[in-house]
Amino acid sequence: MNKQENILIVDDEADIVDLLKYNLEKEGYSVSSKMDGKSGFDEIQRTRFDLVILDLMLPELNGLDICKMMKKDVKLSRIPIIMVTAKDEEIDRILGLELGADDYITKPFSPRELVARVKAVLRRSKINQEIKTEEENEIIEVGEIKIDLARHQVKKGGVSVELSVKEYYLLLKFVKKPWRRFQQRVSS
Repeated sequence: MNKQENILIVDDEADIVDLLKYNLEKEGYSVSSKMDGKSGFDEIQRTRFDLVILDLMLPELNGLDICKMMKKDVKLSRIPIIMVTAKDEEIDRILGLELGADDYITKPFSPRELVARVKAVLRRSKINQEIKTEEENEIIEVGEIKIDLARHQVKKGGVSVELSVKEYYLLLKFVKKPWRRFQQRVSS
């Protein structure tokens, strides 16, 4: 670890928060915590975190809503999320992962396994960040479309175009590989 990674735990169970904080701080991470969804999301918007550990069942704002809001926000969408929850049904795990969580761990869990998963997610995130950092100095121009990768801004004919995170990344995919044929898969 070159720098001390900053982790936020959003969970309403004090004993879980204490257990996670102890084990993560022992590994050299800087750890903050919030006990409800609203203050947790406010903290995510205020402070730069390298990873968020998120419970699903939270007072005021649930973890799935926090995950959705983070993935819709270009500045927050890059922050990896590990969901730690008592919801252990397959549909809950699938929903959490499809909404953008990078990993999903059910309670009760092994603290050593959670620390190993944190390390793995941060390692993958760091590799992705290095790739994106190289791209951030680029401005891509195709016809009237100008994409500023550092600012995540798209302009057409000099006028700003508002896009969702998914639309932005789809546009980048199309622009970076114009020769590739993309096909929509339709199931019968």
